[in-house]
Amino acid sequence: MIKFNRVKWKNFLSTGNSFTEIDLNKNKSTLVIGPNGCGKSTMLDAISFGLFGKPHRSINKQQLVNSINGKDCVVEVNFSIGQSNYNVIRGIKPNTFEIWKDGDMMNQSSHSKEYQKILEQNILKLNHKSFHQVVVLGSSSFIPFMQLSGGHRRSVIEDLLDINVFSKMNVILREQTIKLKDEIKDLNYRIDITKNKITTQNKYIKDIKTLTEENKKQYEEKIKSHNDEIAQHQKDNSDLSYGLDEEQKRIEDDLKRFHDLKNINMMANSEVQTQMRAIGKTAKFFETTDNCPTCKQNISQEIKDSALSEAKIEAKSLQSRLTLIKDEYDGLVQDIDNWNHNLGSVRERQMIINSNNNIIRTLQNSIQEYQDFLNNDVSADLTNAKNQLEELNNEMAEVNEEKMKANETYSYNSAMTEMLKDTGIKTKIIKQYLPVMNTLINQYLQVLDFYVHFDLDEEFNETIRSRHRDDFTYESFSEGEKQRIDLSLLFTWRQIAKMKNSVSTNLLILDETFDSSLDHEGVENLLKILNTLPDETNVFVISHKGEILDGKFEDKIEFMKVKNFSKVAA
Repeated sequence: MIKFNRVKWKNFLSTGNSFTEIDLNKNKSTLVIGPNGCGKSTMLDAISFGLFGKPHRSINKQQLVNSINGKDCVVEVNFSIGQSNYNVIRGIKPNTFEIWKDGDMMNQSSHSKEYQKILEQNILKLNHKSFHQVVVLGSSSFIPFMQLSGGHRRSVIEDLLDINVFSKMNVILREQTIKLKDEIKDLNYRIDITKNKITTQNKYIKDIKTLTEENKKQYEEKIKSHNDEIAQHQKDNSDLSYGLDEEQKRIEDDLKRFHDLKNINMMANSEVQTQMRAIGKTAKFFETTDNCPTCKQNISQEIKDSALSEAKIEAKSLQSRLTLIKDEYDGLVQDIDNWNHNLGSVRERQMIINSNNNIIRTLQNSIQEYQDFLNNDVSADLTNAKNQLEELNNEMAEVNEEKMKANETYSYNSAMTEMLKDTGIKTKIIKQYLPVMNTLINQYLQVLDFYVHFDLDEEFNETIRSRHRDDFTYESFSEGEKQRIDLSLLFTWRQIAKMKNSVSTNLLILDETFDSSLDHEGVENLLKILNTLPDETNVFVISHKGEILDGKFEDKIEFMKVKNFSKVAA
């Protein structure tokens, strides 16, 4: 279990040059209040930035530095896992990233990304996405589980069940399998070469036994024939190798260029898709909203129509751009396929050259052997030839044994790869936990007075039925009903994490959850759930409704603005 102890920060967002420190393990429940813009949600951004290098909200990294002081932005997060105490220090201007364990700084990787992997994979065993599914429920920049894609939903569940190790194992096995394929290919090549040598050697021994004065002329003819064959293979190699290196380098350079262009294209596609989604959100806002959520004033139909018209024009423009990007992408894919084909042809020429060289060496050896027959004593050559044949047979036996072991390992790896696929052992484990998950979700929904039957299937798609067996989807519900589902999922994931002891943590932060779509009954029911959480849970509720929630929490933290700086009230 991860026990978060404290977080402190300075020159972070609206905070000044003095540290603001929050004890995360002091009370079971804490209410965080204050007017808009006073820095209530800063603690959530600070924790997220300290652990993962990016804030909870969609804020540019350089914008995290207090604009007045402009430097020395520092966040420190302290937590414990088992008997070990960790302190993560991350800063901007200057850039700082340190991980301390029990008072000693851990060796820093040459690359900050690798250092971050150590923190997420080896220490926290928790990534940014999973953190926000089991620790945070908020209204700002929070993507609920039900709004994640199928792949991201599965990733969250795998983290919760601590089965992502199988995915890592599968990657390692795939790499080993590729190496084994190459090894088996090389062994087959060695077997073919050795077979040819044994055949040649047997023929050689037979020739020695039958060698007489009468067939010396035959050997001389064979030598001439072999020389002619060698000359032909050498000519073929000369023709095949002409301009080969230059052509291969040119093709490989073009392939790299095409792949770079493809990556640029994909980034452009992603950017346009993001813009499309933003336009969709804007259009949905003006379609469904009558009053400004900030100033509470009515939004006129004229403004709505104007905004929607602009959104449609921009969406049409972006769609046209998407079409162009798609056409460019298809062209690049075709170019890559064509050049891969050309590269294959080049490599095939090289394989032919290598094969010819092997034949040339074999013929040259035969010529030397025939020449030795003509010049040396036959009986001595026969003894040497038999010894060489024995060595070749022993070599063949060794290579065959290596191949057998490699094939066995390959078969084992193939079977394990099948087991480690998403449809294999991971799915079996998920199947075992799905009934528990669904039971917990429905229990929390009932506590929140939302009487529907909610089920997640193996692909993490929802089936929601009313008491009358009417089918619904998550998106078909009101914002208040969606929030009840989001809350039920959050508490369920925390329960599952605790059961598996995977990404279990003491910290739970509800950012403006009470301020959005919950009615009075929903507020009371949520408070009921919070009061039943385990004693080791530390709940922080960030809210504007201090007058309603005051007195319902063990502690209260009030943020305020003093001379444009955010501070905790004394």
